[in-house]
Amino acid sequence: MLAQEIENLVNRSYGSDPKYTEIMAGVPEDYKQIKTLRDLLEINYKIVGAKEQLRRNLILKIKSKNTKYHGIIGFDDDVIPSLDRAILSCHDMILVGQIGQAKTRIAQTIAETLLSPMPVIKGSITNDCPMDLPPANLISLLEDKENPMTIPKFYVDGDSVEKIRNNKLDTPIHWVDGKHRFKYVLATPDISVKDLVGQIDAIKITKKGTEMYEIESYSPGQLMQAKHGLFCIDELPVLDTRKQVALLSVLQEGRFTTGAYPVIFEPKTVFFATANPIDYTHSGKIIEPLYDRLKSHIQTHYPKSINDEMLIIIQEAKISRSFIPIFILKILTRIVQSARSSNEINQDKGVSVRMGVHSLELLVGEAERTRSLTHDILAIPRPCDMFSITQSVKYELAELDNTAENRTKILKSLISNAVKETSLEYLNGLDSDVLDQIKKEFIGKSFQVSQAILETNSAQTSYDNQLKNFNSLLNLITSVSKKVTTEQENFVKETKKHEISSDALLITENTQNELKAGVVELVLDGLCWIEPKILDRKEGAYVAS
Repeated sequence: MLAQEIENLVNRSYGSDPKYTEIMAGVPEDYKQIKTLRDLLEINYKIVGAKEQLRRNLILKIKSKNTKYHGIIGFDDDVIPSLDRAILSCHDMILVGQIGQAKTRIAQTIAETLLSPMPVIKGSITNDCPMDLPPANLISLLEDKENPMTIPKFYVDGDSVEKIRNNKLDTPIHWVDGKHRFKYVLATPDISVKDLVGQIDAIKITKKGTEMYEIESYSPGQLMQAKHGLFCIDELPVLDTRKQVALLSVLQEGRFTTGAYPVIFEPKTVFFATANPIDYTHSGKIIEPLYDRLKSHIQTHYPKSINDEMLIIIQEAKISRSFIPIFILKILTRIVQSARSSNEINQDKGVSVRMGVHSLELLVGEAERTRSLTHDILAIPRPCDMFSITQSVKYELAELDNTAENRTKILKSLISNAVKETSLEYLNGLDSDVLDQIKKEFIGKSFQVSQAILETNSAQTSYDNQLKNFNSLLNLITSVSKKVTTEQENFVKETKKHEISSDALLITENTQNELKAGVVELVLDGLCWIEPKILDRKEGAYVAS
């Protein structure tokens, strides 16, 4: 193509309205067919900034009543409205909350669901779009002329410049989604200013023979790697003052420089920070100018309802082929939520949702270890497995010495209370005549319970064989099983509303026996707590009280 034709194409593209219909902010309806710089110029492609992408895509979701933040549960009444307001206002923001309150998850979800796909020069680590360049600069590259840059400013990195020079209008581009334009940085003492803003790379200077202050000598830091995306710095108060100052100019002016390098960088990113309430409120932890320029400060919290916490646990747990009874999820959730209200546990540190998530993973592992692998059956946790979660304890003690022994002692109490509350829930409203009949059945008899005993097999101790001697108990277990089935089915409907996989919750023929065994244990535990008390547990067996 002749130089004049190139100039006309570029100038017309930059100066004319887009020739496409958007399906998201800045995304042509046939965007997957747009594969070269020429394609972008011919449709008069226009970059939509990251904050404007979030705003416009959120508006689309609100109007269409689609889910805005997939996987974010329990924040509908407070956190989500705050996020909506901040995004609609194009704010940078800080999320303040204790560990395990989905702060980082929120930032990542926003990047994945509200950032539009963008055309990026293939292979660029700084998400370079050809339209980042002013038209005069792009024309110069396409015509192999000197760069007309009047001020030292980073538009695209040196590799992208070379690709445009070498490939001209056939420069390949690919569409990068929001997930891959999300940059997460954990604030730790070893994070340097250079990690954030980049540096002059002596190796590049040596290998390429470039001058120290040419753009080709620059190695981008985390901020530029998040260009056109979302930059999330976790635990901002941990970052020392000098590094916070490096971030300040990004929030203040949308640009920064690095050291003595006389080049202006514009990351064009959405800025998210997270903080623990203790550090957030501590004077001097976040420098005042940075604190002030994070325009929205949003408080997060732990799940307030048992149902929300159960949904989060089943959503986040990484479990192998298994079935999770609803009452096991209830017990786990009550353990975690009771820990959050315990005076014996340090509430300043918090009790993370991850305690419940990791505990469920351990319960599945315990079911595999004790029954599933040996007998080639589906792994289904039961109440008798519950004490295996000791190794997932993540809290600190407030009054007692913070030893493993003391933490375990408190956890055992939490487990006992959670099993009690959950089992009594299923025995609520039980007729006194039924209780009397069960008590009579236990006179001179016992019911053995163990992790190793199955619900049904040829062994005399199987739960099925033992129940033959307890007709009234069997009727009660059958009744409770119906309640469990109904609850399980209703909970599956809840997971589907939140687009959570329900594979581990579906009752099938393979789940029947071990599920019934779990109900047997649950009912027997409840009969030890009910008033008047019916049973006692002694050395792995239930006997008449």
